[in-house]
Amino acid sequence: MADKIKIFIAVLILFGGVSLFYYFGDQSLLLRVVGLLVVIGLAFAVFFQTNLGRMAWAFVGDAKMEAAKVVWPSMKETRQTTLIVMVMVILVGLMLWAFDSFLLWAVKQLTGQVG
Repeated sequence: MADKIKIFIAVLILFGGVSLFYYFGDQSLLLRVVGLLVVIGLAFAVFFQTNLGRMAWAFVGDAKMEAAKVVWPSMKETRQTTLIVMVMVILVGLMLWAFDSFLLWAVKQLTGQVG
């Protein structure tokens, strides 16, 4: 029950901050943005005190750890793969164009629209 109250308070803080951002529309945009960022930080601080927030933070940590394990391709491998993809796209495009041209010719022959 305490977690639900904390989440509700975090949402209230967030909506209140957004409301105040627009309420003070005649003030400096820089001040309003800084204030909104502070309010968002406060809302997140309250949210991360809940069980759901701690689970979300653990998920982010696990995702960062998994991203660090990824073996990224070298620049040479990236260039070679990109070149192969581009060549294949051009070849398949030409094959589809040729097949479409053949079908257009065949339909014209069958319907008697030979020019």
